[in-house]
Amino acid sequence: MVARAYIRHPSDMPIELSPLPGSDSVSSQTRDISLGGLSFHSARALDKGAQVSLRIPVVTPAFEANARVIWCQATKDGYEVGIEFTDGEDAYRARMVEQICHIEHYRLWVKEIEGRELNTESAALEWIGKYAHEFPVLN
Repeated sequence: MVARAYIRHPSDMPIELSPLPGSDSVSSQTRDISLGGLSFHSARALDKGAQVSLRIPVVTPAFEANARVIWCQATKDGYEVGIEFTDGEDAYRARMVEQICHIEHYRLWVKEIEGRELNTESAALEWIGKYAHEFPVLN
């Protein structure tokens, strides 16, 4: 097994989106998270301006928020979709979820690369000391 040289960043958080009522939900993984929203791959197009309900089930309780599609671009295997949170509090909470995912990826990376077992609290303390200063602050 070849060990990874770098910490994997959580651009792979599972997400679930429910577009309009009565539509099938979309399951995907995040591609990028920014201060106001996120992007992901979708098998189907979503209309620009469409309101969606977003769920990120990797935390307990699951993160849930309302958002709006701000762009949708065709790719060779589907669509890349960008959404923005419609509430500033939701944007802040999504960043907290992203930090939790960074910490979990760090914990797994330390185990794989260094052979150390860290509990979540120890991993959080180390990650904060090493990387929190690189995490953009929300205004």
